[in-house]
Amino acid sequence: YTVESITMAPKKQLLAVKGISEAKVEKILQETAKLVPMGFTTATEYHASRSELIHVTTGSKELDKLLGGGIETGSLTEMFGEFRTGKTQLCHSLCVTCQLPAQQGGAEGKAMYIDTEGTFRPERCRAVAERYGIDPDDVLDNIAYARAYNSDHQQQLLVQASAMMVESRYAVLVVDSATALYRTDYSGRGELAARQMALGKFLRTLTKLADEFGVAVILTNQVVAQVDGGASMFNADPKKPIGGNIMA
Repeated sequence: YTVESITMAPKKQLLAVKGISEAKVEKILQETAKLVPMGFTTATEYHASRSELIHVTTGSKELDKLLGGGIETGSLTEMFGEFRTGKTQLCHSLCVTCQLPAQQGGAEGKAMYIDTEGTFRPERCRAVAERYGIDPDDVLDNIAYARAYNSDHQQQLLVQASAMMVESRYAVLVVDSATALYRTDYSGRGELAARQMALGKFLRTLTKLADEFGVAVILTNQVVAQVDGGASMFNADPKKPIGGNIMA
């Protein structure tokens, strides 16, 4: 745990730690509040802090323009689309470009990749590295990879990710895809509420990691077609990202 993670944690989560009483929790929170500012600040100060945010290049100048300079660090970015639209390829590219110097649009940090569908291919990263003239072996050494096999495992991997981020500087965390395992582990309308709660917890943990370590979190998401007459002249595309309001 870092000081920031303790400060952001709800009191009941700290009370669940064995051997810590309520009085100790109160004292811990009082001390961490002295180290991490949790109160109000002026919009001017917040604007100044945001102006220092690093943007990681996607490798495409036109796409970087649309994104205001690239993928923003310290926040979550969702990419959704149909199968074979380039989501995973863009994730591979970001795992390389985040290692570039800041002058070249990079963030001078390592990458972390959580793969839920078995689509990660190291040879793609090697090809992107060769494009930028950097050693492919060094690039792969700086990418931490994990395959998630179920939604609980996917959540547990974020605990390991947090511990690794304490030890080393990571610039990008990719989850490809964020919702695939939740679709299979929770089926039918009867488990919809449980699925949305689990997905909400996962996204909240990602937000904490982005806030705490300043990493750029990239989520890929699948789409589902509306079959309830949603397509019309005013809504030509019936496809929408999975996850509903939780993902939005």
